[in-house]
Amino acid sequence: MSKLFALKGKIQNYAWGGTKFIPKLLGIESNHDKCAEYWLGAHVNAPSVISTASGSQNLDSYLASRSAESLGTEVAKNFRRLPFLFKVLDVNDMLSIQVHPTKIEAERGFKRENELGIPLTASHRNYKDDNHKPEIMVALSEFWLLHGFLSKDKLTERLNETPEFVNLLPVFKTEGYLGLYKKVMEQSTEETNRMLTPLLNRITPLYSEGKLDKSSPDYWAAKAVDTATDKKTLDKGIYSIYFFNIVKANKGEAVFQDAGIPHAYLEGQNMELMANSDNVLRGGLTPKHIDVPELLKHVAFEETIPNVMQGNLQNDGIERIYKTPAPDFKLSKIDLNKSDIYQSKAKTAQILIVIDGEAEIVEGDNALAISKGESIFLEADCKYSISSKSNATLYKATTP
Repeated sequence: MSKLFALKGKIQNYAWGGTKFIPKLLGIESNHDKCAEYWLGAHVNAPSVISTASGSQNLDSYLASRSAESLGTEVAKNFRRLPFLFKVLDVNDMLSIQVHPTKIEAERGFKRENELGIPLTASHRNYKDDNHKPEIMVALSEFWLLHGFLSKDKLTERLNETPEFVNLLPVFKTEGYLGLYKKVMEQSTEETNRMLTPLLNRITPLYSEGKLDKSSPDYWAAKAVDTATDKKTLDKGIYSIYFFNIVKANKGEAVFQDAGIPHAYLEGQNMELMANSDNVLRGGLTPKHIDVPELLKHVAFEETIPNVMQGNLQNDGIERIYKTPAPDFKLSKIDLNKSDIYQSKAKTAQILIVIDGEAEIVEGDNALAISKGESIFLEADCKYSISSKSNATLYKATTP
């Protein structure tokens, strides 16, 4: 019986997405919808579809019927489901500032909201499941993001050099990261508008004239207002743009976001691999529900020194692994030249997607040719090889 299956993901249309990148990757006609994410996995909200001998089947139901065989006994026992969700993202407008809970906090929060009878689909619900959501992204283009608080020295300098924020300096000096963040997040709408309006009046003309650099918070603050549907109520997320690290990842570079690190994707395309969860606590740049007291419980109020990873090239010179402490997933990039043959033994389930070029995957007596935008699912305990007649770049998701 074959352990190799063609896999089709699901496009997710969100307001912040682009209209061209994902359709072009998948080789489909763009209908100008906002194609924000392409999901590969078994998440109940948008399970991928695999082609089996008995026809097409949703991956979540297929795995439920043969969990140990597909996932491997250890993963099936420890996680009871495919532990990861693999995505392609096209970030045209900024995503919400967000933080993810730890596994223990997710279990507590999910149980509490269930006991309160809050429907899973309710807009004011914080916990959609009982899982944590660490995540890693690898840039497919120049990619910009917010990632954790600036160091103490840098944040002091930032408040000092931003005239509208000088009065926040004493708060930061006496009450630290928590005091500063709590103060702005608990402001009334009127207070926020009063404080941010002079800032926006100063930087918006510079943004319109193309005089701001993307490494400056002024650029992203002005863009946030420029792309907002409600331009009268200024978003508290603008403060975070000034408080957090602005990180640029070049193509092939990766950033890992663990529980507690506040972050937001700003612009670009990436591959994203995360624990199979939808738990997000938001902190601004969004019209969606923001629960400030709950958010404050989960943010790591400390400096973050961004770690932009190059990945570790393996001895075969083909596979580059991006290591993280997450037990749920492992991400790697496979670059094949014409003469290369990549060989692997899948101990647990794997998903691969071709980002560029075309390749052939051979597993036992089965072979599958896949080209740009196409994906496959491999069951546990199978040996396979990948080759290309020209060259190919693939990304692979599995569990350590």
